[in-house]
Amino acid sequence: MTCAACVNRVEKRLSRLEGVTASVNLATGRARVCHPSGLPVDELVATVEKAGYTAALPEPSAGPRSGPAPVRDEGKAKEEEGTAAAERRQLVITGVLALPVLVLSMAPALQFRNWQWLCFALAAPVAVWGAWPFHVRAVRGLRHSASTMDTLVSLGVVASFGWSAYALFLGGAGEPGMRMPFTLAPGAAADGMAHVYLEATVGVPLFVWAGRFLEARARQGTGAALRALAGLSVKDVAVREKDGGERLVPLERLRAGQTFLVRPGERVATDGEVVEGGSAVDLSLVTGESEPVEVEPGSRVVGGSVNVAGLLLVRATAVGADTRLARISRMVEEAQAGKARAQRLADRVAGVFVPVVLALAAGTLGFWLGTGRDAQSAVTACVAVLVVACPCALGLATPTALMAATGRGAQLGILVGGARALEGLRHVDTVVLDKTGTLTSGRTTVARFTVVPGAGGLGERAVVRYAGALEGGSEHPLGRAVVDYARANAGADLPDVVDFRALPGRGARGVVDGRLIEVGAPTGDLPAVLADALTAAEATARTPVLVRVDGEAVALVEIGDVVRPGTYRAVDALRRLGVRPVLATGDAKAPALAVAADLGIEEVHARCAPEEKAALVRALRERGHRVAVVGDGVNDAAALAGADLGIGLAGGADAAIGAADVTLVRTGIEALPDAVRLARRTLATIRVNLVWAFGYNVVTVPLAMLGVLNPMVAAAAMSASSVLVVGNSLRLRAWHPSAARRRPAGPSRPARAAGPATRP
Repeated sequence: MTCAACVNRVEKRLSRLEGVTASVNLATGRARVCHPSGLPVDELVATVEKAGYTAALPEPSAGPRSGPAPVRDEGKAKEEEGTAAAERRQLVITGVLALPVLVLSMAPALQFRNWQWLCFALAAPVAVWGAWPFHVRAVRGLRHSASTMDTLVSLGVVASFGWSAYALFLGGAGEPGMRMPFTLAPGAAADGMAHVYLEATVGVPLFVWAGRFLEARARQGTGAALRALAGLSVKDVAVREKDGGERLVPLERLRAGQTFLVRPGERVATDGEVVEGGSAVDLSLVTGESEPVEVEPGSRVVGGSVNVAGLLLVRATAVGADTRLARISRMVEEAQAGKARAQRLADRVAGVFVPVVLALAAGTLGFWLGTGRDAQSAVTACVAVLVVACPCALGLATPTALMAATGRGAQLGILVGGARALEGLRHVDTVVLDKTGTLTSGRTTVARFTVVPGAGGLGERAVVRYAGALEGGSEHPLGRAVVDYARANAGADLPDVVDFRALPGRGARGVVDGRLIEVGAPTGDLPAVLADALTAAEATARTPVLVRVDGEAVALVEIGDVVRPGTYRAVDALRRLGVRPVLATGDAKAPALAVAADLGIEEVHARCAPEEKAALVRALRERGHRVAVVGDGVNDAAALAGADLGIGLAGGADAAIGAADVTLVRTGIEALPDAVRLARRTLATIRVNLVWAFGYNVVTVPLAMLGVLNPMVAAAAMSASSVLVVGNSLRLRAWHPSAARRRPAGPSRPARAAGPATRP
């Protein structure tokens, strides 16, 4: 396929089959077809071939569980490389033959006796061999009653070369001493002799080949992010044998459940769980996380991430097409197959574009002849109309922008489901947010540790160490939260506990460094500072835990689900973008109101069952709002599916991700404002592309009909139009969220607890 007219033709032919819908992408050269199961794929391929094109199924992956799902078919990649090499060779040879013709035709001072015959000898192979692919595709289209951009180029070359041959052999242009001036507009031939237009004969294919070469280079750039994802997979993996030995095997032979080694600096071969070792893992190329993440036994790791420091032994939990990296690649590739509403209109226009241009060219020829102008002027204007019209830009306007945007989004941890999802993001004015796991961390964490000044002669660090040491013997989630806090704030090595006793329903007690430590529910009279902390904990539905040393109340620990630090910036940024946040959670009213107050969210819906969340979304839409829903749990799936746009979190439930149009790979909603900004920038780019593609043809075709454009200039303009569209799309690759922010969103606020946690 070479232009939007080709796309329209293939889609129409496929859609004529009963029960078939098709979406064809010019930039990727792929068709996504939905067809009845009883219709064989061979019939779909045959239908495309009957339309004058070739088609083949993408190469299958090695299997859903045997290796990484390929992002690009190897066969297709080799075919594309071979085609690119052939086109590059065609461009170089055409350029070598064409340049002398262009120079002699445009520089009368350099012309010599019989220079026209030299130009004719050089132009002939260009008109035949250099333009041969255009001629072949034009004839093939003619056999199938189709016309494309190749038809226009082929007719332009044949007409200009045929006229030049007539002028040389029969019109007197080849007479000795005849010097042909280069003209920008058709006019009467000097001395009644016909002009040669060999510069148009060689210029049209030369500029078209040059334009396609530059266009192909730019289109490769738009898909760079997808190829980068494909490059994250490894070829071989070091598998740990049962006897403790190590064996290097190809990645496709790795099976779920096997353990493998990841040395410092190596990529993690596939998704898995750390069995032994500890390290920091760089997820920047997979999820967009800027800081390495610490992992230890029990931590999950993602295939494609880089082990920064220590040696890791990992048990594979997913392989092949089931891995997170493979799913990301699939989502990006599927997104690139989509079309914006404006592009669908452009495709319909392209379906009649070439026939209309052919009619205009014939009309131009007839008009110039009918007004009494010479045949040379008429042919020149006709050729200029054929050459200047460009349906290519119409077909590239959306797919190139989508390729660049979805690739850039994947680098930023934003997986967009296609053009419709981008359009939905662009127009959203209300976002319904879940609380647990979306706005908050979804796990029990120490929110605040209040210590009485000078308590028992102990400093704050000592009290934290004692509480953490005591809870080290507990299996309760609250106890583990205290231990994690102590290790993070008072040192990883905690003192030993003597005479530990768990007190069911009340807490625990034990002796640490000769002191009696008790941790449990607050009772009795408390110092003023702890009493104030207790009141604050109850007001925000946090769980209070009292620490006593030798019977004296010395500290109050407030435990709950904490708001993610990045959430503050995200909610503030959404408001600045004109998107109103609404909190809808199945949690109790008190923690929901606490989170809402902390984030400045005015509309809160607590104790929402899944059906009630879906009803809330319907009510908001009925009031005229464009609603997006962000959620990560099974209970969010119905609301996600019922919204104008569903946004899932990659760490959430599969049901939520499956119902989502956009997936945020990073934890929390910090990337959501970036997704909105990227959508707005992408759709603006698509609109500029389409305005240019339509506007170019609206302006240049009438100019060519009036005889203002020389065919060679028309060919250069036609090639430049496609390159400009692709180049404009390519700017999205360099887009960065910070460049889109009009003013800083303010510093991240410290994590605050946001939910209850009860202790039996």
